[in-house]
Amino acid sequence: MFSFCTDPSVLSTPAWFACYFTTGKLMLFYASFGTVLLLLAITAPVALGFGFAGAAAARARFAPLSWLGKLYIAMVRGVPDIVFFLFFVIALDQGFEYLRHKVKCPDWTDPIRQGSDFIVCDAAKLPLSTAPQIWHEVYGFSLAVLTFSIVFGAFAANVLYGAMRAVPHAQLETAEAYGMTHRQTFWRVLIPQMWVYALPGLSNLWMVLIKATPLLFLLGVEDIVYWARELGGAKTARFSDYPHADWRVWYFLGLLVFYLLFTRVSEIALAKLMTRLTHGQATVGGEAQRKAA
Repeated sequence: MFSFCTDPSVLSTPAWFACYFTTGKLMLFYASFGTVLLLLAITAPVALGFGFAGAAAARARFAPLSWLGKLYIAMVRGVPDIVFFLFFVIALDQGFEYLRHKVKCPDWTDPIRQGSDFIVCDAAKLPLSTAPQIWHEVYGFSLAVLTFSIVFGAFAANVLYGAMRAVPHAQLETAEAYGMTHRQTFWRVLIPQMWVYALPGLSNLWMVLIKATPLLFLLGVEDIVYWARELGGAKTARFSDYPHADWRVWYFLGLLVFYLLFTRVSEIALAKLMTRLTHGQATVGGEAQRKAA
């Protein structure tokens, strides 16, 4: 980046590090922090949507819908996360390509499954082999977001389902006694009050989601863990303009600081949100605020 970086071998130590920390690969490492934050920004609301749908289905009066919601919660929570992150993404990718294959290549006669190989026509591949590299990265990232959302959505569904059950049933009966329909009671009485019961569990789930972001590395996404391992490994003059010893401990120490700071900021934000939600509520937090006033 700097003009004096043309010959790293003659640089002093401060100039060497100035050049090293501004190389193209280090820039990709810095950008990977944005990848992690983008994953969290997208996954959190999508997973919450999955969770809300699962919780609402689990408490539905229509029995098959209730069974479906409870099955989603129990099945996803009961399967180890590593199974989803290693195998579900592959199955999801092949499922999309299989559907596209049936639509775009109806005249295909060869079997799709050929031993351990999964072969579809070129028009059905996702993304197309001729697509720019950016679309390959976007597609892989999208699969990762969907996988994270399904897994953590099941945990969110369990939290929300418990929060819905924690709302005093007498309040729901009172609302229906005043003439509200079941739907009106659900949206106007149950949902506004359940969040104060759900937030502690959702806060823990948010922390677990933050800690799970290094699993992006297993999904083939070039995240901060990938670049920390790639850049921190020992480099020789034969393979790098900036040779150095094994610095992975320093890279991963930097990741440790990043995650600790991020979780601390999250704790402060969640505590303020909890204070706001419990204002005027018949909860321990609300009672403490009432006495303080």
